[in-house]
Amino acid sequence: MVDFLAENNLCGQAVLRIVSRGNAIIAELLRLSEFIPAVFRLKDKSDQQKYGDIICDFSYFKGPEYYDSKLEAKPDLQDLDDEFRENNLEILSRFYLAFESVHKYIVDLTRYLDDLYEGVYIQQTLETVLLNEDGKQLLCEALYLYGVMLLVIDQKMEGEVRERMLVSYYRYSAARSSADSNLDDICKLLRSTGYSSQSGAKRPANYPESYFQRVPISSTFISMVIGRLRSDDIYNQVSAYPLPEHRSTALANQAAMLYVCLYFIPSILQTQQAKMREIVDKYFPDNWVISVYMGITVNLVEAWEPYKAAKIALNYTLDSANIREQASRYSVSMEGLRPQIQQLLKEGFLREEIVLDNVPKLLNCLRDCNVSIRWLMLHTADSAYDPNNKRLRQIKEQVINDSKYNPKILFQVLLDTAQFEFTLKEMFKKMLSEKQLKWESYRAEGSERMTELAEVFSGVKPLTRVEKNENLQAWFREISKQIESLNYEDSTAAGRKTVQLIQALVEVQEFHQLESNLQVCQFLADTRKFLHQMIRTINIKEEVLITMQIVGDLSYAWQIIDSFTSIMQESIRVNPSMVTKLRATFLKLASALDLPLLRINQANSPDLLSVSQFYSGELVTYVRKVLQIIPESMFTSLAKIIKLQIHAIMEVPTRLDKDKLKDYAQLGARYEVAKLTHAISIFTEGILMMKTTLVGIIKVDPKQLLEDGIRKELVRRVAYALHKGLIFNPKAKTSELMPKLKEMAATMDGFYRSFEYIQDYVSIYGLKIWQEEVSRIINYNVEQECNSFLRTKIQDWQSVYQSTHIPIPKFPAVDESATFIGRLCREILRITDPKATCYMDQLNTWYDLKTHQEVTNNRLFSEIQDTLGTFGLNGLDRLLCFMMVKELQNFLSVFQKTILRDKAMVDVFKAMLSAVNPVKGIVGRYQQLRKDSYQGCVGQMQILRQQIANELNYSCKFDSKHLAAALENLNKSHLPSPVLYDVDLHYNPAPVLYVVDLHYKPIYITTKRLPYFPIVNFLFIIAQLPKLQYSKNQGMTCRKATDPVDWSPLVLGLLTLLKQFHSRYTEQFLALIGQFIRSIMEQCTSQKIPDMPSDVVGALMFLEDYVRYTKLPRKVAEAHVPSFIFDEFRTVL
Repeated sequence: MVDFLAENNLCGQAVLRIVSRGNAIIAELLRLSEFIPAVFRLKDKSDQQKYGDIICDFSYFKGPEYYDSKLEAKPDLQDLDDEFRENNLEILSRFYLAFESVHKYIVDLTRYLDDLYEGVYIQQTLETVLLNEDGKQLLCEALYLYGVMLLVIDQKMEGEVRERMLVSYYRYSAARSSADSNLDDICKLLRSTGYSSQSGAKRPANYPESYFQRVPISSTFISMVIGRLRSDDIYNQVSAYPLPEHRSTALANQAAMLYVCLYFIPSILQTQQAKMREIVDKYFPDNWVISVYMGITVNLVEAWEPYKAAKIALNYTLDSANIREQASRYSVSMEGLRPQIQQLLKEGFLREEIVLDNVPKLLNCLRDCNVSIRWLMLHTADSAYDPNNKRLRQIKEQVINDSKYNPKILFQVLLDTAQFEFTLKEMFKKMLSEKQLKWESYRAEGSERMTELAEVFSGVKPLTRVEKNENLQAWFREISKQIESLNYEDSTAAGRKTVQLIQALVEVQEFHQLESNLQVCQFLADTRKFLHQMIRTINIKEEVLITMQIVGDLSYAWQIIDSFTSIMQESIRVNPSMVTKLRATFLKLASALDLPLLRINQANSPDLLSVSQFYSGELVTYVRKVLQIIPESMFTSLAKIIKLQIHAIMEVPTRLDKDKLKDYAQLGARYEVAKLTHAISIFTEGILMMKTTLVGIIKVDPKQLLEDGIRKELVRRVAYALHKGLIFNPKAKTSELMPKLKEMAATMDGFYRSFEYIQDYVSIYGLKIWQEEVSRIINYNVEQECNSFLRTKIQDWQSVYQSTHIPIPKFPAVDESATFIGRLCREILRITDPKATCYMDQLNTWYDLKTHQEVTNNRLFSEIQDTLGTFGLNGLDRLLCFMMVKELQNFLSVFQKTILRDKAMVDVFKAMLSAVNPVKGIVGRYQQLRKDSYQGCVGQMQILRQQIANELNYSCKFDSKHLAAALENLNKSHLPSPVLYDVDLHYNPAPVLYVVDLHYKPIYITTKRLPYFPIVNFLFIIAQLPKLQYSKNQGMTCRKATDPVDWSPLVLGLLTLLKQFHSRYTEQFLALIGQFIRSIMEQCTSQKIPDMPSDVVGALMFLEDYVRYTKLPRKVAEAHVPSFIFDEFRTVL
């Protein structure tokens, strides 16, 4: 008969593919469970208020029209709904595909069973498949994996969350319109069960059996699978555990499968006492905590509480005397095993001959260790006992007391066992690879010795006092030939013959009185030794390695091991070389990957890579978590070093008096620094001793691990310092900005100096790491802050700055800003608010309008450069751009909704357009048109952007002058002249070096034609002119502090606003200002007023500043205002 798993056996391949897919689906569910968008949980009030109307559970299906009409009634809700869809559709689709694959899995399994029943696979029926060893295993696994999927979904993704995600997917995707969609079936299968994984949550009635019965499965198939699981050792594990007291451990995987499958026929659990008694006697006579799949633990006491038959059967196991007996047995076992395994691990003890002579003893020791560790780890695990359940608490206390449980001792035994197992495996692998070569070399040596002895007895070979003996000569030659004729391939015959040859060599020594000649005796003893080695070598079998692999399984601890993390970290802190032993433990834990990957590999499934990457990644993440104690300890020591260097150790001057030498020596402080530095280098040494290790399919390089750990700790500390250091009180009388920035700069300098100091001792590129990580922190925070201005948000898993291995921590918002960069930006905007301050362009300084005191100046940006570096200034600039876009959009919205919809205003504008003289009677009426000064805000941001650009330009020319000069020349050669640039609005060249660019030119928003736009802006500017006055020292300043207008932000805001529209609007605007100036000058001339009116001075100042800021030629202004007016204006200046 064809092998069941052969590629041409369709029946075997079909079920193998199903099982392979089952393992891949579980991995995907576990992976996705960490990416559930928090908003679907609707935990905090803000989420409930914001998204409560657009996130629905299955109640939506009762009346979708009601929900949809509610959305249509509110445009804001519709807008939020669209934004929510754009942000979440991708992840929702991924979840839906996973849910769909669960449903498809059970449908395919049912179809396969129907095909078996209908005879689609020739000569194969359900009965014949269950008689085949592989077939039996695969069918049992197929049902078991389906149960595991359902349990994992319910445990990792709450029912309500699942429902909300499915409804959102249904509403947002096109799936509901496609005819082949099985969305309804998926919703029926995955609707909420009422189960909650929170401790103390009440278990729903008939759970999980009612959940398992949502998709009907053949009852014959289920009962046959349970029958096989009850009676057979389907994986032949008992052969690896010959001792009867180890039987429950041998059958542990099968017991987990049976536990899950029993929920498909709950009647066995409820009423069939005989069957339950048989199951408990076979699988659970001495254990009640089991690992279901990849370390998901279940306590049968709690799980089987609602089932009468199961509960009664388990009571025998849970009898107080039985618990005491089991716990005491493992306590005694641990006491005996600990010294035994430490003895085996002593340097030089595990030699090849000792291993070969004691294989059964060593394997027994390994079995005992692994069985004891397994029982104690599972039965004392916190995750297996609900603290709210009194009976469980009592059982746990009894186990801990009777087994004298000490987590540190258990962990030590686990470490030693893993190390012993690893050493033994490596030795066996080496011996297996050299087996034939060694055997042949021993055979050659033995044969040569016999040939030499034959020559000795020929009388030709000079050996002291050996007489010629032809019989012995012939006999030894014959023995030599016999040894030579031994065949490696036929190991059984060769072994038998070798034993006979050893016997013959013993006898020849006795019968021929050869003891008198020591050299002959030595030759015979050597040959016997070689023959013994040949027997030992031929007995090295691969079965030993397989047994060790089965016995050493640690998959049950995939999650429990986390409870030992603190013990691991403490032991590393005390003794960094402990990392080498931990390496063996991590490799032992990696053996858990065999369980889900075996079938995927057998089926040659393309999922192999993604599943193995997921589990390997999980394990590597855990390794990183444990070893993170090394960078943490290093940074703690580093902080002490910096404190000593800054505060305690004085800097030695270049010239020093001899009598002051002792004062500067400061031997105590310097000794402390040396001691701490030595401790840091010892930590580094510890991690580097780990060697490059393959964990699953991921190669773990200790040097990389150390560097990543250092980066992670640096990121954690710097991010926390920035978060805490840049929180401002907006109600403070004097701004806290500069003091906090100075303080922050000192903190950052401390980090920087410490990194610089340590880099040589731990062999890392300190400056490179510092720049990369600080830039990542700042860029990530800028990205998160800008998310509030974006419709399609950048999620953490999409961000190029966020990393899984070196995550940037997120902190809860303390005000309207999401991050420290937002708080910094808003604080700068607050203290430079045009309504409260006046900006002096010549001095680059802001003054308070009321007190006339300096508020801040361009030193602020140097301080930010010192604190956050170029990345910080660049990030601020980016954030200001987003804010400006929002302000400009708000302005357009108000313009369209308020001004253009007001008929009276539009009539005024029409009349004004037709009027010959646009000045008369209009200005006074305009006051009512404007409510908000968007231009002022935009102008203020433009000034800040210009200051940032200046600071960046300045520091760039200082820090890298050659690069700056080269890039500046490149810019000049590539960028067109300003005149060309101003005319062609569609051409927007990007300078190579950002800091050389001027900020008044960019187009921030796309705009449509707006009627009356130039007139409105013209009216706005002339409405502001009476509030301003010209002073020779200060330029344009506001007349009254109670009616504040800041000139520079006003001009720059208007300039930026006009820049967003076609250049003809700017032409019209300038023409109106020119007409205004000419008209008033005409009036003055006719009325013979000698002085130039202040409004004209203001308008001319506007034109002057406009030309200056845009760097346009003067003829642009002179086209609208005669040059003689400008000449007269200069005499006023």
